[in-house]
Amino acid sequence: MTVSAYFIPTVNLIGAGCVNEVGTRMKVLGGSKVLVVTDAGLVKMGVADKIKSILEGAGLEAVVFGGAEPNPTDHNVDAGFKVWQEEKCDAIVSLGGGSSHDCAKGVGLLAANGGKIHDYEGVDQSSNPMVPFIAVNTTAGTASEMTRFCIITDTSRKVKMAIVDWRVTPALSINDPELMAGMPPALTAATGMDALTHAIEAYVSIAATPLTDSAALMAIQLIAKYLPAAVANGTNMVAREKMAYAQFLGGMAFNNASLGYVHAMAHQLGGFYNLPHGVCNAILLPHVEQFNLIACADRFKDIAIAMGENVEGLSVNEAAQKAIEAIKKLSVSVGIPSGLAELGVKEEDFEVMAVNAKKDACQLTNPRLATLQEVIQIFKNAM
Repeated sequence: MTVSAYFIPTVNLIGAGCVNEVGTRMKVLGGSKVLVVTDAGLVKMGVADKIKSILEGAGLEAVVFGGAEPNPTDHNVDAGFKVWQEEKCDAIVSLGGGSSHDCAKGVGLLAANGGKIHDYEGVDQSSNPMVPFIAVNTTAGTASEMTRFCIITDTSRKVKMAIVDWRVTPALSINDPELMAGMPPALTAATGMDALTHAIEAYVSIAATPLTDSAALMAIQLIAKYLPAAVANGTNMVAREKMAYAQFLGGMAFNNASLGYVHAMAHQLGGFYNLPHGVCNAILLPHVEQFNLIACADRFKDIAIAMGENVEGLSVNEAAQKAIEAIKKLSVSVGIPSGLAELGVKEEDFEVMAVNAKKDACQLTNPRLATLQEVIQIFKNAM
């Protein structure tokens, strides 16, 4: 008999204007001096100050740490934790996309448990409850605002550490589509394809359940329909809100069913070359899923249908192939680069990246087991 666990924040707010509740909600959680973990761009745009003022309006103190880089590193986490200690903070609000949320999770792990961030690589390595933690999301992609995943680059090894720990799940997530309206088209596309990758990898995962399946399929439907519209016009608030729901549903799916070789391999590209995670996922996705096709063709038929493909009269394998074609068409329509070569990836690095991908926690739930040479070949196919 299999026992399945289901992880999700206790409270999740979605809708225009819901960010204004961040202060009152933090008071309920018991925070009094909040470290706002974000990136330099959101500081420059004044969004961090907006969050700080909402927190202060609720009677809390707030300090901004704007040092979360894209693909956050162990150094970013250390710098954030140093501010936490110096300012004597007792709560965290992460503001941004996956990079800010993951950096904040890393800071929270150290605040609650001590040690170095490297101590928590793997599954459930922490022992103490998380500090009061609210995640305010500004992108529709990573779903890191509601997951137990924390991805931090180990700069010495050039490896993205996968920290999977139920204790890093934020107590409360906020998805306000008004905060997403300013995302440029390229970022909208990359984060949207990241969300699609989450949903598809979760749907074909060997750890999938009826709970994760329902979330994954709805996410795939919404992304196929609304991502092009959000890329075309960032102020289309219907598309923005639908994408906020879609990425959250994708998060519900992979937070519990986990992922596969797309993420295991994308983590290596991010660690080696500091490339955008969503773009790496988007490029790898059709190639990994072509490899996976024979393991669960019926599931790929479902994905094709969810993406709006007509599969009437087709065999299961023919219908499954339609899913791969639909992924490629969507990727092209939103302007994703055609291959890894465009990003400066070098074939000489494939073997070491493949070795590391085979060690990544995400590959454990891929539906088809890959040899080292097969992982290298998928990298080559994606060039």
